[in-house]
Amino acid sequence: QVHLVESGGGEVQAGGSLRLSCAISGLQFSAATMGWYRQAPGMQRELVATITSGGTKRYGDSVQDRFTISADNRKNTAYLQMDSLKPEDTAVYYCNLKRAVTPTYSYWGQGTQVTVSS
Repeated sequence: QVHLVESGGGEVQAGGSLRLSCAISGLQFSAATMGWYRQAPGMQRELVATITSGGTKRYGDSVQDRFTISADNRKNTAYLQMDSLKPEDTAVYYCNLKRAVTPTYSYWGQGTQVTVSS
């Protein structure tokens, strides 16, 4: 069975930093994409950042230049370094692992709460 476990969420003041981790078990991070998404109350889930197993990164417009995604393929873990946090970054952050070519799959973690106070 495949599991994604997020950690590192919490509460921080505006301008502060947090680092999220997403550990994969049951599947090797290879020929796939890991991503971070977030969902605030009453809002749709939105893309934060993604990274392919080859290292290609993509960021949502609202976090560009503030957040950094990385991955350690040997540890099967992805990270999201969040700096210069703003109150509008408050959301539940979810980790996703997906593969778009056969065999396709998409797995989600349970989410971790990030709260930024002003």
